[in-house]
Amino acid sequence: MPGGRLTHEDRLRVAAGLADGLGYAEIARRLDRPTSTVSREVARNGGPRGYRADHAHHATARRARRAASARGEDAPAEDAGYGRDPEAVRGFVDRFAELMVHTGLPRMAARVLASLVTADSGALTAADLTRRLRVSPASVSKAVAYLERLDVLRRERRASGRREAYVIDDDVWLRTWLTSARTHAMMADTAQAGADILDPGTPAGARLDQMRQFFTSLSDDMAGGTTADAFADALTVLAALVHAEAPLTAGQLATALDWSGERVAMALHDAERHPDIADPVALRRTAPDTFGVAARPERLSDAQRAALNRR
Repeated sequence: MPGGRLTHEDRLRVAAGLADGLGYAEIARRLDRPTSTVSREVARNGGPRGYRADHAHHATARRARRAASARGEDAPAEDAGYGRDPEAVRGFVDRFAELMVHTGLPRMAARVLASLVTADSGALTAADLTRRLRVSPASVSKAVAYLERLDVLRRERRASGRREAYVIDDDVWLRTWLTSARTHAMMADTAQAGADILDPGTPAGARLDQMRQFFTSLSDDMAGGTTADAFADALTVLAALVHAEAPLTAGQLATALDWSGERVAMALHDAERHPDIADPVALRRTAPDTFGVAARPERLSDAQRAALNRR
């Protein structure tokens, strides 16, 4: 399997594959690349419907230059981005934050996120943020805690001292994209359950069935097809249960993995809804909020199970 970054020709082939309606796994196979490479590439550059090869190639080059300039260095008190035209950058941060507020993000969390996105290093300390945003440390702390629960940023201890920086990774939009896709899938499942109860032949049942169709289509479009890479969190949860060798609650999983409760809930939902991704292991509930792992029933005959139980 070739290493290194995607070439411009690779990106043209990605764009052609998307135009032909191919899934990420098939495009990756044709490029002889990991499926995760293709899914991240598309998610970072406009999604399945907005991907453009030339734009993606130039955007990746810009990100590489920024990463190279910041590699191995502490986040400066005033990031290079503000040194270009401070007023213009602050104006953009305000507009970007306002847009995110309209999508439902709290205002201070939106301002912190916009500041991190526009920092060349993608990392700022609490002191940097209080100075940039001209707010109290408590306001920054509350906003950071909110964004952490969404898995949008992470904390990182700076090598040069005891200070802690808040970091936004390049794949944050991919994680957000996949989380949204899974949320839509859960909405589709709920609508399906309601339609089954009310009967699709009734007005209410038909309404719920239309809701199911809408969210199923939306989820499929966003996920770009069902691939194991889209369910990495589900596989991690299953691996944790295998390692623990005992059932765990969702709360225990969240603590052990250092994930938010929402992220664990999404992963558990994916593992239950798509048991084929972890074959031959399957998730099983031992109690309403307690989970374990077991071999998939169809993998062993009754006689084989009985023989194994006698050992």
